[in-house]
Amino acid sequence: MDGPLPMTRRGMLRDSACGFGMLALAGLFEQNAKGADSSLDSANPLTPRPPHFEARAKRIIFLFMHGGPSSIDTFEHKPYLERNHGQALPIERPLAFDDEEPGPLMKPLWDFRPGGESGIPVSDLFPRVRERVDDLCMVHSMVGEGVDHGAALLQTFTGSSTFTRPSLGSWVVYGLGTENSNLPGYITIKPALSHGGAKNWSSAFLPGSFQGTPIGHAGLKVSDVQGEPIEYLASKGLSQERQRYELDMLRNVNRRHAELRRFDPRLEARIQSFELAFRMQVEAPEAFEVESESEATKNLYGLDDPITADFGWQCLLARRLSERDVRFVQCTHSYKWDQHSDLFNKHLKNAAEVDKPIAGLLTDLKARGMLDDTLVVWAGEFGRTPVSQGGDGRDHNPYGYTIWMAGAGLKKGYRYGATDEIGYHAEVNRMHIHDFHATVLHLLGMDHERLTYHFSGRDFRLTDVAGIVHDDLFA
Repeated sequence: MDGPLPMTRRGMLRDSACGFGMLALAGLFEQNAKGADSSLDSANPLTPRPPHFEARAKRIIFLFMHGGPSSIDTFEHKPYLERNHGQALPIERPLAFDDEEPGPLMKPLWDFRPGGESGIPVSDLFPRVRERVDDLCMVHSMVGEGVDHGAALLQTFTGSSTFTRPSLGSWVVYGLGTENSNLPGYITIKPALSHGGAKNWSSAFLPGSFQGTPIGHAGLKVSDVQGEPIEYLASKGLSQERQRYELDMLRNVNRRHAELRRFDPRLEARIQSFELAFRMQVEAPEAFEVESESEATKNLYGLDDPITADFGWQCLLARRLSERDVRFVQCTHSYKWDQHSDLFNKHLKNAAEVDKPIAGLLTDLKARGMLDDTLVVWAGEFGRTPVSQGGDGRDHNPYGYTIWMAGAGLKKGYRYGATDEIGYHAEVNRMHIHDFHATVLHLLGMDHERLTYHFSGRDFRLTDVAGIVHDDLFA
């Protein structure tokens, strides 16, 4: 029989197998490019999006004490250590940062006194925060894995101690967008450049629009940051009309280039950064005019005292940005809390720099009615051990430490969880960092299991495959 043989179904499937594979691969590439959330507006990915359910908080102010403050010298009183000061560690020491033999048990170096109507004990390191203790929700049972600063910071801010992942602030803005299109949704004030640096406020594989915008860094003085808080990406020395014309021309060229490449997240982030920088010129200068506040307000934050002026400026700026609907603001007291020796003198100095500004922030937010829908978080990357090191120092302790939160529908004047009697391991209501992230997202109206992004062939989330919402904290 002349001519080609008729194609059988089996033969057709065999010969076109590669074609089916390419169709599937193209579909995967398209899904990966778009991510899990097809509702993102490519023209403005920061457009506000509804939460999964009714939110208790609209925004976050994160007060980060870089270095790891000692919980048993600040917010968790351990009478056992006072009674057994100088005795040997009664348990086998877990993995530690320092491989030297541990010293003996060391009592708290400051007295604890009850504060407010709740009577929660707070050490004399924080007398002004103690006056606000009825607004605080203490968590005495935090747990992480990182025994070194780099791993602990990454896990605190991204959920992972080993891999580069999007930061908490980036996930928040990805999930909710921002209600002020003229300011970034996520701002970090004077962040640390060490121990992970920009990875701690990075958007990683999320679109670049959701990354944190740093205002200065830890090595700068406030006076260095105040003069030019935002480095505008738009051309300087040109009128707004001329800048708008140049940006429109640049955007058109970039859009054509983007269409040829189908989807390039880095190019899209660059386009958005130019647009945001242009819009910021309208609102950012006024937002950063901390000096326009009344003398009473500036004094409330400690701007009249050189000891408290730096962190006071950060806290006051955080309030000004938050009331302008910036979704996530972080203030960093860096890098000062890592006392392997001379803890008494250095913790005393550190606390003196932040105690008044923090109390001032809580007082101001409450007076303005903002504490009801603002979540304030105070935390370090871990705590410190109950045994001495280098005289009166303490080593790193990620196995049980204290943070506190305030506002946003949390219980007030409340203590949650506890470490063992020596303050080494969390025993009651352990809250892993994944749990902390899940709880924070819940306060913002987001289900941490639904907040996902498709990348590199699978769905990612802030809490990885873990995380439990600790709803006992909610009022």
